[in-house]
Amino acid sequence: MDINALYRLWLEKAAGHPALREELEAIRGDDAAIEDRFYRELEFGTGGLRGVLGAGTNRMNVFTVGKATQGYANYLKAHFAAPSVAIAYDSRINSRLFAETTAGVFAANGIRVHIYPRLMPTPSLSFAVRDLRSCGGVVITASHNPAKYNGYKVYGADGCQITTEAAAAIQQEIDRIDPFADVHTLDFAKGLASGVIAYIGEDTVERYLAAVSTASLLPEDVSRSASIVYTPLNGTGISCVPRCLRAHGFTNISIPPEQAEPDGTFPTCPYPNPEIREALSVGLRLAEETGSELLLATDPDCDRVGIAVKDDAGKYYLMTGNQIGCVLLYYILKSRKALGNLPADGAVVKSVVSTELARKIAESFGLVCFNTLTGFKWIAEKIQQFKEKGDHTFVFGFEESYGFLSSTFVRDKDGVNASLLIAEAAAWAKTQGKTLYDILQEIYKTYGYYVEKVVSVTLPGKDGVVKMKEIMKNLRENPPKELAGKKVLAVRDYLADTRTDCEGNVTAAGLPKSDVLYFELVDDAWVCIRPSGTEPKIKLYVNTNAGNPEDSAKENAELVEACKALMA
Repeated sequence: MDINALYRLWLEKAAGHPALREELEAIRGDDAAIEDRFYRELEFGTGGLRGVLGAGTNRMNVFTVGKATQGYANYLKAHFAAPSVAIAYDSRINSRLFAETTAGVFAANGIRVHIYPRLMPTPSLSFAVRDLRSCGGVVITASHNPAKYNGYKVYGADGCQITTEAAAAIQQEIDRIDPFADVHTLDFAKGLASGVIAYIGEDTVERYLAAVSTASLLPEDVSRSASIVYTPLNGTGISCVPRCLRAHGFTNISIPPEQAEPDGTFPTCPYPNPEIREALSVGLRLAEETGSELLLATDPDCDRVGIAVKDDAGKYYLMTGNQIGCVLLYYILKSRKALGNLPADGAVVKSVVSTELARKIAESFGLVCFNTLTGFKWIAEKIQQFKEKGDHTFVFGFEESYGFLSSTFVRDKDGVNASLLIAEAAAWAKTQGKTLYDILQEIYKTYGYYVEKVVSVTLPGKDGVVKMKEIMKNLRENPPKELAGKKVLAVRDYLADTRTDCEGNVTAAGLPKSDVLYFELVDDAWVCIRPSGTEPKIKLYVNTNAGNPEDSAKENAELVEACKALMA
């Protein structure tokens, strides 16, 4: 069906959905706007769906959500005798509507549904899937994306995001479905009344928080007086993070009132990403007013955490995801060694685009460090492999994109778990007369001055998709011999599963196939380039390590500019 025919069909079928109908009427005759909404369907990948809210096949709406759910329902019924699912949702626009739509489709297909009665963090869904022995799960969230986005994140029975194979099988089911004719639906209220849909009880929430508590490492006699500003960025963290911190003695907590309540428009931070200073501006202002020692910020679905701590000049310093990960790793390993429970077969797992400083720290404590592809599901997969093989004990996993996990009761990054550990690490540092900034400098002096920079090149729309493919194709066919004067020692092409060194020798890259290029450079530097799986952009990861912070930062800046030139 051509784009204009699709547009006319949607205009007809959206009659019962005033907002969608109004949007479609507003673009009548606007070929570019129609094409943008209908030139493709939202791709169902290992993270499910994510896209801009609105009308059309290339948008998040009740029809695309219903179609995806029917496909997932067909998959579940083919693989389980009596399937059940768990559902959670965040504070975003239409999240509750999409969650109830999802529940209604599952219920109409005879699949028992457990759904949280209020918004809850993504990690609590990963926990609930296993706790309730469900066959799968769905979280309605677009993580840290701007307010115009929403998404549909899918989990398997193990509490992990679905595998590549499962995603492909679900996509096959979705491709067979007409969203206006083949989707079975049941009114949410009727599903509740019949019992096929049931609310997840507070006992599950309590079990989740009790599990988080088992990750605590701070001795009881250590003061928890550290002053904390916590902001949930108008998201789900408000339901669990303050409760968890207070239960562990951290009571000196201030929450910015304008960001305390759930609000999917994110009025004070249009881009609710704890990686960026603008998103933390409200929290930083309150921290300055109160003189707080630590600022914690979780993204809308509370699976990521950003922090700010005071530096040597008393100014608030925003740590990167790599820095937070290394400080947490250092705290965990130091604490567990002191407590006598650091496993001899311990393993740390990180994404391939995260700092190699973590490997240095892990190995100094006698642990091994594994790389995975980007996406926490790969870290969760490693946890499962360790369990099955019995060869390693998982100690910590992280991604440079501000995702952290120190236990196995959740199989995804966990902002509640991380917030508790960060608060504990701050209290631990305070007993030594230090801040977390001081701990970071201590790490650099011990292991090397690593500098990491992530640069995103945005390429929106249909033309952007084509441009991204062209860039990656050109880099594969014509890889650079040097970058910013640094010789390229080897190129890892994870899509081809090859590592080609500068002499032409080829070996396996060593990770599952993915559209990722990794350039090993002299002087312990490296660059990684990959298209984002959730946004219309290419991401550049630039890492350097020199004998002092100034030289490392200078080398990094030069490499960033060289890499940007590759994107032209």
